[in-house]
Amino acid sequence: MDLQTSQATQLAEIDYLERFINFIDASPNTIRTYKTSLKQWFNYTKQQQITKPTPQDVKNYRESLLAMGLRPTTVQNYLMAVKQFFKWTEEMGLYRDIAKNVKGLKLGTEHKKDYLTSKQAAAVLENIDRSTLKGKRDYAMLALMLTMALRTIEVRRANIEDMRVSSDVVVLYVQGKGHIEKDAPIRMPDQVETAIREYLRARKEFNSQAPLFASTSNNNLGKRLSTRSIRGIVKKCFIAAGYNSPRLTAHSTRHTSATLNLLNGATLEETQQLLRHTNIQTTEIYAHHLNSLNNKSSDRISDAIFK
Repeated sequence: MDLQTSQATQLAEIDYLERFINFIDASPNTIRTYKTSLKQWFNYTKQQQITKPTPQDVKNYRESLLAMGLRPTTVQNYLMAVKQFFKWTEEMGLYRDIAKNVKGLKLGTEHKKDYLTSKQAAAVLENIDRSTLKGKRDYAMLALMLTMALRTIEVRRANIEDMRVSSDVVVLYVQGKGHIEKDAPIRMPDQVETAIREYLRARKEFNSQAPLFASTSNNNLGKRLSTRSIRGIVKKCFIAAGYNSPRLTAHSTRHTSATLNLLNGATLEETQQLLRHTNIQTTEIYAHHLNSLNNKSSDRISDAIFK
């Protein structure tokens, strides 16, 4: 490939990428993910000196991502971005959809993170020293996440004013995944409200638009916690209580909420509403997992063998 052809190809790639990004209607996070994923694809085609990609090139790209040691979910995300991109190029009459029949990775439906039992969750909360402002904050935040199934981004976005009264109960209005407004009310247990009120009194914050949970560090005192900070706080609380596992993370609080809800008599639809899943099939993963644990077939076989 000569220099002129190479430069022309790069300009076309940049133009196509910008037009595609402007075309899709998605959140800033989703757009950022698409940009990152597609830049990876364009870097690959540049390295391989591919000017007219074919379906085989997309397959080879998939294998190269796996060879790099990336997680299957990451490879799948990169591949899905390429598939969406070429679907768009064909619809716009720019280039045929070469990725249409390229298969993605078959990912397992099992959760990659563990959850806490009710006793473990109680132990984590009981282990937090609530004599300090930080301890009051961490206790209130963990209690909220364990009972109300909030994502870390939802915790970060929460303001004091989002705690409101509805139908004689206190709820927290949440800006869920893919939403631009805080339009999802989640019922707040009395114990959680009490913990948050205690924390806010100690914090002496009177601005209703202030973040619900704020930093206590000298550099960022009173400022909104980052999602990274929230994940770190949760992880430290787990470890301090004796639960140190790579499969226990901040997202485990959400799994804990869902699992304990189902174990204590909730319906699948109630759990779907709690988790704010668009598709109930996503929620069914929890039910299938619990059903497999309740299957006593191996015990019956063991009794037959070792009687």
